[in-house]
Parts: sequence; C-alpha cells; structure tokens
Amino acid sequence: MTKDNVSKFRDRLVSAVNGSESHIDFDSAVDNFPPELRSAKPHGAPHSAWELLEHLRIAQRDILDFSRDPAAYKEKKWPEDYWPKTSAPPSEDAWQRSVEAFKTDRQDLNQLIQDPQSDLLKPFPHGDGQTLLREALLVANHNSYHLGQLMLLKKMLTSE
Repeated sequence: MTKDNVSKFRDRLVSAVNGSESHIDFDSAVDNFPPELRSAKPHGAPHSAWELLEHLRIAQRDILDFSRDPAAYKEKKWPEDYWPKTSAPPSEDAWQRSVEAFKTDRQDLNQLIQDPQSDLLKPFPHGDGQTLLREALLVANHNSYHLGQLMLLKKMLTSE
C-alpha cells in the first residue's frame, strides 16, 4: 500500500470513528436532548439517555487507554464498570461534562490513528492479538450501535 493510500485509509478510519460512516453522529444524538428526559426510560427501554451516554464515554475511554498506554491500563470488570450506577445524571452539568469527555477522547483516538508512527496492523504487546485497527473499528461499531439506541430513545421521549 502506498503512503498516500495509507493516509487515505487512516482518514476513512477516523471518519468511521467520528460517526461519519454511520446513520447517526454523536452530536445529533446528544444535542438538544431535553434535560428533564435524560433519566427517563419508556416502557421496554433497557437504558436511559444518561446510561447510554456514560456507557459510550466509559467504553470509548477504556479502548483508548488500552490502545495508547498499556503500562497504565487497568482492565475493567464487565458489565459493572462499563455502565453508570444511576439512570440519572448526578448533577446538572454531568451531561455536558460527559459529552465533552467523549469528544476529547474521540479526538485523542483520532490522533493516535492518524499518527504515522502508529502501526494499525501490529498486535499490541499486551492483550491477545488486538491491533489499533481492530480497536478503532470496535469503537466505530460500538458507538454506532449505542448512538442508534440513543436517537431512538430521544425520538420516543420527545414525540409522546
């Protein structure tokens, strides 16, 4: 693969992580989510908007930490460490802090992907064969899935 093609591939991967290759992007799902509905769960919904937002943030941060700093990485317990303890934000500004943390971590992951020194295909020396490419695709897939849930929840709650 030529250097130019590798650069284009990295750009497409960043686009996928950003949600540009999906049906819904992060900003569309979280912007203007009514504060009074962030803890609501319509009948049959397994999670509130707050739970989904925090899960997205926590999981993305975990993958970023695993990918960039193996010495500092501490494995989380599934599922308890990946979901918030409450269905409601703990404070009025918790939602915005979570949104900003998600965006910062996403940007850090994108920088890691774009770094020519980052070998997308080389297995990490820690773990069991994961690569940066695999982790970036995992973030793109995971975020797409839960952002779809968040958008559906937003539509259900605001059209009642």
